Amino acid sequence: MLTLEKFEEASEVVKKVTLETKLVYSSYLSQQTGNKVYLKPENMQMTGAYKLRGAYYKVSTLSEEEKKKGIITASAGNHAQGVAFAAKEFKTKAVIVMPTTTPLIKVNRTKSYGAEVVLFGDVYDEACQHALELAEKHGYTFIHPFDDPAVATGQGTIAMEIFQELPLVDYILVPIGGGGLAAGVATLAKMMNPKIKVIGVEPENAACMKASLKAGKVVTLDHVSTIADGTAVKTPGSVVFPYIQKNLDEILTVSDEDLIVAFLDMVENHKMIVENSGLLTVAALKQLTVKNKKIVSILSGGNMDVITMSSVVQQGLIMRDRIFTVSVLLPDKPGELSRVAAVIAKKNGNVIKLEHNQFVSTNRSAAVELRITLEAFGTEHKQEIMDTLEAKGYKPKLVRTNI
Repeated sequence: MLTLEKFEEASEVVKKVTLETKLVYSSYLSQQTGNKVYLKPENMQMTGAYKLRGAYYKVSTLSEEEKKKGIITASAGNHAQGVAFAAKEFKTKAVIVMPTTTPLIKVNRTKSYGAEVVLFGDVYDEACQHALELAEKHGYTFIHPFDDPAVATGQGTIAMEIFQELPLVDYILVPIGGGGLAAGVATLAKMMNPKIKVIGVEPENAACMKASLKAGKVVTLDHVSTIADGTAVKTPGSVVFPYIQKNLDEILTVSDEDLIVAFLDMVENHKMIVENSGLLTVAALKQLTVKNKKIVSILSGGNMDVITMSSVVQQGLIMRDRIFTVSVLLPDKPGELSRVAAVIAKKNGNVIKLEHNQFVSTNRSAAVELRITLEAFGTEHKQEIMDTLEAKGYKPKLVRTNI
């Protein structure tokens, strides 16, 4: 049972290992939405995510015999680090099964806490099944990443901290993968203020909880596909599901494209690195129709590998028209390239790549293709450059940008 007594107990227990993640007021997001938006930066925890709360509290409730046998879990990364850290603190063996698609940074950090890592399956659900088999074979205690009352209680301590800082909070937005965080936060939030609205946010291509609530029971998606790897779950937790049904007011879904834009917003306006799953609540803010409300977006994690980060930044710049590629046709004779460059330079465009194709036409002297990848200040600036090239007779065409 998720009770107020257990939430209070967990809040004291997790203080031993968690960092204080005070609310951050976002003037940028507040201005964008017409509300007072605060961020709960769980990406700043020592393991890079809120998962340490549930993992540590769960291990603290185990018997000495269970700790002696060792513990095992399955995770896409953040729960893995939480369990590994907790096991280190309690001096017990930890085995972590992670999907083969888990970012390298999460694998290495999990190992750094002394855990044994087993890579298995393409998604969490496959890794979880393997972990259960290993638990039965070796007698390990299985710690579920979300479908466990103690774990959900530990995660719910976030709500306690939010109310301590912002007693009159109107809305809390919480990411959903399997439902442990949402169950804990929503249940405690409703205990403290039955009028508060708690909204869950899922990736639109991994919305297992939304599908389950619609069906009135836990259902399994055929497949999931999202850049939010930490919430790429096919089946939500059956144990926590009733708490979600009772206490969650609504579920919103977010596209991968919106997550990319949210990543840039956080980097540019808040100087924070937040992983894609942790950005779900930020990306969902624009879907809210309320105004002048106090809203808290939980940033659930910040464990993002550099390669993924680079890809997200590039795609975000392209989506915001800060980088684009234009194709122009020009005669194949000396001086034409410099003339095009001069046109772009006068409009303060910055050329970052050129591709020259002499074989676009059988008559090279009539036309060759030049593909120019540029940096611009945004959509208006991009259009100014395009209009100027058109006025100079180059007939520009936008083409797919590949950096």
